[in-house]
Amino acid sequence: MSTATIAAPRTTVPTAPSPAQLKKQPPTESGEFGAMLRAWRRTRSVSQLDLSSASGVSTRHLSFMETGRAKPSRDMVLRLADELQVPLRDRNKLLVAAGYAPEFKARPLASPEMAAVRRAIDVVLTGHLPYPALMHDQHSNIIEANKTVGIFTDLVAPHLLAGGGNTVRLTLHPEGLAPHLVNHGEARDRLLRALSRRAAASGDPELTALLKECVAYPHPEPEPEPDLYAGVVLPFRFRRDGQVLTFFSCTAVFGSAADLTLADMQLETFFPADEVTGEALREYAARI
Repeated sequence: MSTATIAAPRTTVPTAPSPAQLKKQPPTESGEFGAMLRAWRRTRSVSQLDLSSASGVSTRHLSFMETGRAKPSRDMVLRLADELQVPLRDRNKLLVAAGYAPEFKARPLASPEMAAVRRAIDVVLTGHLPYPALMHDQHSNIIEANKTVGIFTDLVAPHLLAGGGNTVRLTLHPEGLAPHLVNHGEARDRLLRALSRRAAASGDPELTALLKECVAYPHPEPEPEPDLYAGVVLPFRFRRDGQVLTFFSCTAVFGSAADLTLADMQLETFFPADEVTGEALREYAARI
């Protein structure tokens, strides 16, 4: 259900990461440290000289690490991973490949250590009412949501909500919101473009599979949408109860996350783009 908040030119929706992109993706299995480091550096389009300057490591030593002639210290692995903005899960893989124990843990959201996080999520989701808000993971699977998210999910087939549901699938599936979307082509273009970038950058097989699945859904030919918001936002528009409801959304992440579960989570908050939608949300919240 996410929509981009900054306007951008529309181009053809990619069907999947290209072979060239796949070659640039970092390994998804633990492997030799040098090859993994080199793959991440190329994925980020960073030269050895640039990484050397940013990390304070000589280009000679960096080259030796990439070719396996030098073994990095644990601190060095973490320093290079930080400079390359490697996700926490993949930093663990780099550590294991270099012969060290993983650094980052994944605590279940229900664990006692995550109590403060659960309270923070509850405060944000509840405080955003009567507007919809949800928390999802790195695969766009919904973890938590407030009650007015039902203004979207009431319209989708129950089987799509199994396990909480996936925001991209819920939006584009023919039994999801797709039949109700006013700007289907625009919403599809933005969602698949963002998903394609994430799949190509991470090499995550689950994201790649989700992209392939969603690209195959039937859809109308995209048509130019009227620019109702002066290029400031790209709205998410759908029909419900005889009205066209229009939203834009914002996303946020937890700062300085050092836990895998927390690092994977994103908060998405929806706002009405017009008074008709605002009033519909207030009425909906009052009924449930």
